Order: sequence, then C-alpha cells, then structure tokens
Amino acid sequence: MSIAVATTLDELRAHVSDWRRAGLRIGFVPTMGNLHAGHHSLVELLRKHCDRVIASVFVNPTQFGPNEDFARYPRTPDADAAGLSAAGCHLVWMPDVATMYPFGPDGAVRIRVPGVTDVLEGAHRPGHFDGVATVVARLFLQVQPDAAAFGRKDYQQLAVIRYLVRDLAFPIELLAGETLREADGLAMSSRNQYLSAEERPVAATIHRTLRRMAEATQSGGALTDVEAEARKSLTDAGFDVDYAVVRTPELAEPGGIAQAPGPRVALIAARLGRTRLIDNLEFTTAAG
Repeated sequence: MSIAVATTLDELRAHVSDWRRAGLRIGFVPTMGNLHAGHHSLVELLRKHCDRVIASVFVNPTQFGPNEDFARYPRTPDADAAGLSAAGCHLVWMPDVATMYPFGPDGAVRIRVPGVTDVLEGAHRPGHFDGVATVVARLFLQVQPDAAAFGRKDYQQLAVIRYLVRDLAFPIELLAGETLREADGLAMSSRNQYLSAEERPVAATIHRTLRRMAEATQSGGALTDVEAEARKSLTDAGFDVDYAVVRTPELAEPGGIAQAPGPRVALIAARLGRTRLIDNLEFTTAAG
C-alpha cells in the first residue's frame, strides 16, 4: 500500500480531520525510527482495532542524557517509511525538533510522572522518563488517536505511559504488543546493531538469565539469591550490570510477600561493550 508522509502539523491535522469526518477510528504508534519487526508488529496490532494507523518517527532529544547516544542514534527515514507501508501503516508523522519543541528542548514545558519513574531505568537514567512523558503527551495532542500501541519490551516505559494516560485523562485506549525476539531469544531492538560480531551471541545471555530468574523464583528461591545469581551470570559473561531484579507488575519490591502467589516481572539492564540492553520477562508464582 502507498503511505502518506506528513512533516508539518497542518499536513498531519488535514489527514486526521478527513478521517474523523469519515467516522474512522485512528490508531497511533510513536517511534524514534530505525524500525524493525517489533515496531511493525505494533502497526499490525492496531490494524485489528482501528481503521487508520499513524506512526511517528522522531528522535526525541529530551529523553537522552548528556552521555547517551542521541547524536549517533541511527536515522533511516526512507527505510522506516517503506517498512511501515509494508506493515499496513497509512501515515508517517515526521516532525522536526522545532515543530515538536517550538521554544527549543531547553524551553519546553516538561511533564514528570512520579513514583514509577524513580526506580530502575529512572534511577540509572535521570530525566529519561520526563522526556518520554513530555514527548508522548505532545504526540497524543498532535495526533489525537483513539488507540495507541507500545511494546512490552520497554516494560517501565509502558507503566509510565499508562500512568500518564490515566492521570491526564487522555481518551486513548492503550494496547501492549508482545516482545519480538531473534531465534536465540535476544529481544529485537534498534540498539542491537551496535553489537560487534563477537558480542552478538553473548547478548542472548540476557534472555536466558531472565528465564532462570523466573524459574528460580517460581521454585521458591529467595529473591536476594535469585538476583545475585543473575548478576553473577551476566558479569561472568562480560556484562556491566545496572540491575537484574524481580518486581511486582507495579515495579515494587515483593518484600515480605516474595513467595506469595501472583504476577511478577524479571527485569535486566546491562551494558555489553558500548551497547546498553534492556529486557524483561513476565511470569506468575503459584501457591505452594
């Protein structure tokens, strides 16, 4: 199918207005570009729930820290548009920084989601989720979708967006797409291309470690031991580990109810060479 590309707010709003007048339901996938099959699966998910799908491609400067990879984040707009078209997307929204931040990133009104942004990724990347919440809120106001899709791979980001939507009463249905993986279990990510040929097979250690964390927790292992063993396995494989933890779905520490039955999520963030990778695995602990 052919795909339209909008680079100004007037172009975007003209498409949205036409679809609204026709009574069509609009879905939205926000991205930073350099897209892969995981992003395309979110388009395909929305196609099941919506009549039209818009994807944004915008590398957001406000969610990168001073020592992070904003400058070298890959920009592939032509390939992104072609892939989105093949996935069934109807419109690509490609704003520039001046359109997204009329007063510049430093002069922008910021949004901060409390609580869930203070732990894990938020603790290791201060300000990151402020940038995520700020740009997503702006995109929601620009696109005004009926539904939006986010991947489960970025578990904490999804939690932040859920909080944002509920607290600001955005009339948007949130859909969560499953994590797509390579054959060896490595979660698909735009950052995987930074891995060297030697590092690439080692990167799959993360998924294997997550599975062992889930199995050990389900078998009644103490969380301190489960997490310590996970960190050791990753360190032995050559990773610099930020965290390897088991949490409740709300990202709280299970604490005294560690062995109580219920949903859990194992989360890992670790650096291999120059590349920082994150992944997670949701599971359930059963009654003993």
